[in-house]
Amino acid sequence: MRSRILIVDDDEKIISMLRRGLAFEGYDVYTASNGAEGLRMILNEEPDVVILDVMMPQVDGFEALRRLREGGSKIPVLMLTAKDEVENRVKGLDTGADDYLVKPFALEELLARVRALLRRKTDEELETRKIVYEDLVMDTDAREVTRDGKKLELTAKEFELLHLFMMNPKRVLSRDLIMDKIWGYDYSGESNVLEVYIAMLRQKTEEHGGKRLIQTIRGAGYILRGDT
Repeated sequence: MRSRILIVDDDEKIISMLRRGLAFEGYDVYTASNGAEGLRMILNEEPDVVILDVMMPQVDGFEALRRLREGGSKIPVLMLTAKDEVENRVKGLDTGADDYLVKPFALEELLARVRALLRRKTDEELETRKIVYEDLVMDTDAREVTRDGKKLELTAKEFELLHLFMMNPKRVLSRDLIMDKIWGYDYSGESNVLEVYIAMLRQKTEEHGGKRLIQTIRGAGYILRGDT
């Protein structure tokens, strides 16, 4: 399976150069021109590595990275900056960047950094296949879910739906996005299949007295969040 790389940069020349170089190396490449668009694409495309520029309109790289990490995402991020200043590098790393490059840079160096981030990601995934949110634990290898140590009996579709939420904690997932990710297409008409599955998941995750984790955001979708 080919690794997926997302480039978030408002410089068309940089995007064009990186797209060609990464595609030549065999990666699937996606692009966004600002931080807000980049955050949406991270949710929709689920990249393996994000190459994130600092200076961008609307939402800059620091703010996009902050939102990404606050949302619980551990996707490796390589930051690009035109400012070779210690405070900018420190700020990027403190915000959650995994690595950084100062412009101008050699394409070969960026490719080497991307390979290193992909290796690190693979190593981390091999170390643990468990996803944890509060007292909810999902073992993706055993396909088991427990809450407060008690096993939940989930169907295959319930497991997939909960997995989507647990991979995107504290993020509002729209109905259309969930339908596309779990069922592969949009149901037509007034089908309430998603609402039925949400209700079943809530019943099973709350059956031992646990607080509600899957919240409804009226007019927007659903979110995995611990507040009531």
